[in-house]
Amino acid sequence: MSDVVRRYYDASVESEWDRLANPYRRFELESTLRLVEEHFPPGGHIADVGGGPGRYAIELLRRGYRVSLIDLSARAIAFARARLEELGLKAQQVENADARDLACLPAAAFDAGLLLGPIYHLIDEADRRKALFEFHRILKPGAPGIVGFINPWGILRSGLDEFPDLYADGTRIRELLDTAVQAGEQRAFTEAAFLSPPQALAEIRLSGFAIETRAGVEGFASGMLGEVARISAEDPPAYENILRLVTETCTWPAYRDCTEHLHVVVRRIS
Repeated sequence: MSDVVRRYYDASVESEWDRLANPYRRFELESTLRLVEEHFPPGGHIADVGGGPGRYAIELLRRGYRVSLIDLSARAIAFARARLEELGLKAQQVENADARDLACLPAAAFDAGLLLGPIYHLIDEADRRKALFEFHRILKPGAPGIVGFINPWGILRSGLDEFPDLYADGTRIRELLDTAVQAGEQRAFTEAAFLSPPQALAEIRLSGFAIETRAGVEGFASGMLGEVARISAEDPPAYENILRLVTETCTWPAYRDCTEHLHVVVRRIS
């Protein structure tokens, strides 16, 4: 994980905190929390690796979990510590560390874990493998986890609303159909690796995990950022219905492989 990624998140702590409150991005938060509810043991100790300013950590603490929060960005970790204190919540650990080296966390110590950001900021497969092996190491045998990927097949759809100018370059847009796409530092994002669902699942299996299920966390609303914002502002009850339906159906085969964020529920099997 490069200094480019570290600098990006150091400079965007507040916007990253606010991101999951956006009506469209909230689909990701609520769908993931539904996966947590369905697959994580209640009250367990959760490793939130790459948890940034602590949005998920706070939600988990409120639900009665114990949480250790780890992130590459020192500024995000400082923000998380301040927010936890402000809310009167206490994490087990809040540490500044790289997902490829979790020496600050003991082996086989966690009942479940989140790895929602680091994998798609690791350009080299060898680095993704290190992060997945470290995630495997810290989980107890049989423990579940959720691993997040950016899915180029979903980006192909969402780009129609978010960056339509990209489609003028036929060669570049067709790259999103490839198995894996590397994206350098960009206008609105930073270094990233976009992995299609088959590639993501293959890398997970090579790291010693069993796959329980997967979810396209934006669900049937994927690619509709502008329309979702409009409905949220003009008809809040309709928006809440959409949110419920997205979270209820995000694991359906029709939706799980075609959204921007692919979240895979894994289990350590040895």
